Amino acid sequence: MNSKKIAPLGYGLLLLGLVAAPFLGAYPVFVMKLLCFALFASAFNLLLGYTGLLSFGHAAFLGGAAYVTGHVVKVWGATPELGLLAGLLSGALLGLVMGWFTIRRQGIYATMITLALAQMLFFAALQMPFTGGEDGLQGVPRGKLFGLLDLSSDLTMYYVCLVVVVVAFLLIVRTIHSPFGQVLKGIKENEPRATSLGYDTNRFKLLAFVISAAIAGLAGALKTLVLGFATLSDVHWSASGHVVLMTLVGGMGTLSGPLVGAAVVVALENKIGELGNLLAQLTTLDWFNSLGESVTIVTGLIFVVCVLAFRRGIMGELIAWMDRRRAGGGDGSAH
Repeated sequence: MNSKKIAPLGYGLLLLGLVAAPFLGAYPVFVMKLLCFALFASAFNLLLGYTGLLSFGHAAFLGGAAYVTGHVVKVWGATPELGLLAGLLSGALLGLVMGWFTIRRQGIYATMITLALAQMLFFAALQMPFTGGEDGLQGVPRGKLFGLLDLSSDLTMYYVCLVVVVVAFLLIVRTIHSPFGQVLKGIKENEPRATSLGYDTNRFKLLAFVISAAIAGLAGALKTLVLGFATLSDVHWSASGHVVLMTLVGGMGTLSGPLVGAAVVVALENKIGELGNLLAQLTTLDWFNSLGESVTIVTGLIFVVCVLAFRRGIMGELIAWMDRRRAGGGDGSAH
């Protein structure tokens, strides 16, 4: 059972499920929010899972692009595609600045630089007049795509969001499987060896940082169009923690891991209250009714369990199990 052969089938079924989701009773806005965070986690995974750089400042790209897109669309009256482009470019620019400082250090020092720069952006967002301060940027219109397609309908917005996320995900896949992506993997595994082979590792790491930041910015821009607002929670350090959680729970260094991790974390945050009410009815224990107020605790417990029991993450362990099965089957057939 080869995981590489099964992967295209799995992605195909997932895409079919997402296309049919609105007609199967799924709430389009919830699924769009999930898609945005899945793209955000995939962008982060490109940096951590394939380059070996841990960033605690990815919220800066998500939130910074969200504010830029909101301002461009609401105040300047730009069309949605220009708003998305502005978000993508602002994410890339922030990634270039943050990456330029970060790649000059390694390990925990590089991670602390990303966190410090992201916190600087957070306080800037709090003080700047166009961000709306603590209230955030509210009432961002969806507008008409290319001046023709009205996005005020949730169903229309859903399919536009799905197309954007799929295209961005395919870009990540292409990046990973390109010669550039192979060099990134080499840097992650053994940077001195990559340097000895003649590769300018700092340049490769900076480019990976910019690509990851640009896609994270696109996720933030898309989220602003979907929800109609950008708030300080998008640029807060806890959003960076969330994306680390999604990637590790799903499986770092796997393409499908961040998608699964984002689905688990977002579903927990939004549906844990309903699950608690259901458990309270089934068990007649009132304690379960307060489960919705303990989302952070439940998410933290799941993270601890995943780290202890599934070190590779959900998809990482599944892929490893399938590979072991295949290797065992191969040995059996050889005998």
